[in-house]
Amino acid sequence: MKISELCKMIEDSFHSGKYPVDVQQKNFTEFVEVINRSNTEDLNSSDIKIEIRIKNLYTINNYVPRISHLPGIIEVDVLDSFKMLCRRSARVEPDKPGDDIRLSSKTSHNFKDQKIVEESI
Repeated sequence: MKISELCKMIEDSFHSGKYPVDVQQKNFTEFVEVINRSNTEDLNSSDIKIEIRIKNLYTINNYVPRISHLPGIIEVDVLDSFKMLCRRSARVEPDKPGDDIRLSSKTSHNFKDQKIVEESI
């Protein structure tokens, strides 16, 4: 399997709701991007880099080929990174110019071209 194929499969799983996430995190699943930032498509490469992005927040994880069950490890790490990015987004101060992620007191998430509102429970 190519690295980009693995990234696309994981990203599609987020978009289809396959992964168990909190109510507030569900608002972000359609904005998740999982991107191969390696210089290769080979899972046996000496330096694999995967970027996980939600709008302007992102993290990059790197891997070496000697990790057992590498595709599964990458999938779990992407899910963990997604949850970390959701926590970061909750700390973004509202109404800062240039922010793609803004939060109100009712956990509403307003993106530049799209508005998603989730009332607090």
